[in-house]
Amino acid sequence: MLRATTVVRRAVLGKRITIDTITLDREARYRRRIAMATDRGHEFLLDLPEATYLAHGDALQLSNGALVKVQAAPEALMEIHTHGPLELARIAWHIGNRHTPAEITADAIYIKPDHVLAEMVEGLGAHVHAVTRPFEPEGGAYGSKGPLQMGHHHGSHAHTHDHDHSHGHHHKHDKA
Repeated sequence: MLRATTVVRRAVLGKRITIDTITLDREARYRRRIAMATDRGHEFLLDLPEATYLAHGDALQLSNGALVKVQAAPEALMEIHTHGPLELARIAWHIGNRHTPAEITADAIYIKPDHVLAEMVEGLGAHVHAVTRPFEPEGGAYGSKGPLQMGHHHGSHAHTHDHDHSHGHHHKHDKA
């Protein structure tokens, strides 16, 4: 079986020829080692040195040198929009404060469906619509190799807050 041991990032892929594609949702694009099949049914083993986030447009280099392009699969999402950029920034802050993966565009924020968050952002004046589209959330702010929002923390981290709030996970809060 062919193995894919290298990720070629879309920024350096350029016009290199790819032989096939693999379409994966966001969760399936964070992997280390798993048997996979391309969209045309060619099987290979993804065998990376560490768990890695595969962004839309990246490619996997197979052991025979061929490249398979990664495509983001359409997913059920909530599209959040407001009447202006200041309101959208405010909504983004509230979503980020809840450590929710979010894709931020000039006109909207996209998150996975969550009725509690929908009620919250509507209460803050935003509009929420169900959509189906590829999901490419923001990566971690601290230079992580994969999105921290995936719930895959590599070691511990600490940050300072002036306020108290609860999290669904545990990490150190330093009071400065």
